Amino acid sequence: MKIVIVGGVAGGMSAATRLRRLNENAEIIVLEKSGHVSYANCGLPYFVGGVIEDESSLFLQTPASLHARFKLDVRVLTQALSINSATKFIKTQNVVTGETSEISYDKLILSPGASPIVPALPGVENALTLRTVEDVERIVAEVNQRPKNAVVIGGGFIGVEIAENLIHRGISTAIIEATPQLLAPLDPEMATFVADEMQRNGVQVILGDSVASITKESVTLSSGATLPSDLVIMAIGVRPDIELAKSAGVTIGTRGGIAVNEFNQTSNFDIYAVGDAAEKLDSIDQSATLVPLANLANRHGRTVADHINGLSIRSISTIGTAIVKVFDLMIATTGWNEKRLIAQKRAYQAIHTHPGSHAGYYPGAQTMALKILLDPITGEIFGAQGIGKDGVDKRIDVIATAMRGGLTGPQLADLELAYAPPFGSAKDPVNMLGYIAENLISKLTGNVQWHEVLAYQEKGYEMVDVRTASEFARGTIPGSINIPVDELRERLSEISTKRVVVNCQVGLRGHTAALLLKEYGFTALNLDGGYQTWSHSPAMATYASAN
Repeated sequence: MKIVIVGGVAGGMSAATRLRRLNENAEIIVLEKSGHVSYANCGLPYFVGGVIEDESSLFLQTPASLHARFKLDVRVLTQALSINSATKFIKTQNVVTGETSEISYDKLILSPGASPIVPALPGVENALTLRTVEDVERIVAEVNQRPKNAVVIGGGFIGVEIAENLIHRGISTAIIEATPQLLAPLDPEMATFVADEMQRNGVQVILGDSVASITKESVTLSSGATLPSDLVIMAIGVRPDIELAKSAGVTIGTRGGIAVNEFNQTSNFDIYAVGDAAEKLDSIDQSATLVPLANLANRHGRTVADHINGLSIRSISTIGTAIVKVFDLMIATTGWNEKRLIAQKRAYQAIHTHPGSHAGYYPGAQTMALKILLDPITGEIFGAQGIGKDGVDKRIDVIATAMRGGLTGPQLADLELAYAPPFGSAKDPVNMLGYIAENLISKLTGNVQWHEVLAYQEKGYEMVDVRTASEFARGTIPGSINIPVDELRERLSEISTKRVVVNCQVGLRGHTAALLLKEYGFTALNLDGGYQTWSHSPAMATYASAN
């Protein structure tokens, strides 16, 4: 059997090595248009920043090492131009000499990845992109010329990573994002933590504005503002590389990627597609989705190799778990965010918490911000987001695993998670999310979200802040009265109405107060996530405009 693989990074190389492990006699050819294969694409921004000092550290394998261990015929600097699916031939070109040739195949695996989106802007040729080793070498060469000012266009994962690493190199850096927030997978009240962290570390963050033109000295925004720039990096996203698939006549899906079945076969069953170019199946609603993540590419590459060799295959859907480092913060997400649930008109229950990364009495505990989204009836977990300096990764990983296993929100309370004071709490933050979910879904308590506070006040609910007087003095929601939770029983007469929204700092004392008020005949709702969530949300701007 002769198998040709187009693309020699995550998905393609995973397929190639798995194929060889399963079949010693297959002829396996890998075509890669760049000069490198099997490299650490996700490490490229850190090579720019000098965090990864040696470029060779990015290279996991070479054509020579792959041939020595796996007997793979890896051809770098070789671009696949077109596919004749009727005759099963691929037309290729050497990108250095321009020489063309044809290669036959029995099975073909497409893993061409995705290409950076480069809008048709005046002067866009002055911007660099970051996708390949060659891209990073160009950027490093520019950085080594010691530019004074850099502009990063795009506030997604790559944008925030490269902005951080330019700051590490001592370059004054601005990041421009056309939408109102950084990191689109986050909801707005979570994304503010990221913008604050970047600004605290010297990055100029410009939101809700876009680039109109670029020169070698400056970037002009749609608002008319001009930013000095000796270096411009375009990081507004990627789109699936599907031109080769189109030449083969296979179906392109609704999301603009290559449509595949549960075995990652295209509409032509002798042609498979994996990685960023292929559409995936969303775990929550079974729709087609694009998720450009290396772990999925690797998993699907293995799946294809198994299917070609007749092994049993499990259908693999995605929840899109991802994490990024921004200076001292780690930001992790899994599943759907609130914006997507609203767009899909799905009912949901949001829960915000601000727990410590480990037991508070053990030194070094760091506060996290966690958010989980659930079905309000069944407790199905739709997604979660986490931000903090420590412990966020393992909490989101636990929730992602729970989602994969079909656990509900309340069942998070039942998980037995490793505990010792340096690592967690007896009631882990994940367990606490489960307890809160159980209270809400059982209707024992009810909560109010940060963006609903003003509406509840307009409906006649009184805001009761149950923190201490000193906490209240440092900042509170306008219109609130202060009755510390320990004094609540004796001061009930100070509450002017039986309808109350209670808040504390993070929601814990508010929960206690709401249940107490309920015992005394009040309709009491707890502000989800407390003042901590509200004060980091766009709600303050809402109040300013409404008052």
